[in-house]
Amino acid sequence: MAKVYRKASKVVAQHEDVQAELARRTFEVAVRAEQLLVEHRQDGHAEIDIEHGDIDYYVVLSDERGQKAALSIEYGRAASREIEVEDGELVVREYGEMEGLYILARASQLPKKREGKVKLD
Repeated sequence: MAKVYRKASKVVAQHEDVQAELARRTFEVAVRAEQLLVEHRQDGHAEIDIEHGDIDYYVVLSDERGQKAALSIEYGRAASREIEVEDGELVVREYGEMEGLYILARASQLPKKREGKVKLD
């Protein structure tokens, strides 16, 4: 009977060949995501970034420089209205409904998920 050691999976994950493969696959997903984002980009500042944690790599859809709308870009949004007072004036902003683009889901070839439901193409 084989013994499984708790630290074995971390040792394997940190192996240079495993890390090289993770980096390669992450880069492939990021390139696909960038291509998908460019197809839909209008005036936004959204971009695709790669982050490296202790072991894992992450492909990130970032809109930190723009409207911080990465979540809406990925999953879409319902129509909404925002009412504020600016300089003593009542300002009403309306945002239309937007279908999600599922940039990261499509680039990583994962099923599209929203509100616990899976959309299959």
